[in-house]
Amino acid sequence: MFSPSQQDVRRFFCQVYAKLTQGRLVDPLETLAGEWIALHPEYHALLADKESALSSQFDDSQGNPFLHLSMHLSISEQCSIDQPQGIRQAVELLAAKRTDLHEAHHEVMECLGTMLWESQRSGRPPDGQAYIDAVQRRATRD
Repeated sequence: MFSPSQQDVRRFFCQVYAKLTQGRLVDPLETLAGEWIALHPEYHALLADKESALSSQFDDSQGNPFLHLSMHLSISEQCSIDQPQGIRQAVELLAAKRTDLHEAHHEVMECLGTMLWESQRSGRPPDGQAYIDAVQRRATRD
């Protein structure tokens, strides 16, 4: 299993941003990351300054750009392989309801974060079905 360090993740997004600005994205993961980076111009200055990106500390009040972008990638990957099974349909339903995949992803992030927090708190594996159910509830409520 791939377990990048915090610094690895930060370097990856900084490298993708640099390649994005130069028009040099070469692989599918970089291309996908570049698409999410493009939708977050508020992160561009940080991503352009690799030293600052590697040394910055983030707290709950300001959010963490690297966690945010990583969650976008995670959700995209989950949907591409439909794992946990049913997540693709749940996200598509939510995106159709919101008419914006980006907005839908932000809502899915809340569900994903809750699932991970509950898993850590209980010491049990993540509950994929509870995650999917939470996304579906968001998609079906007015």
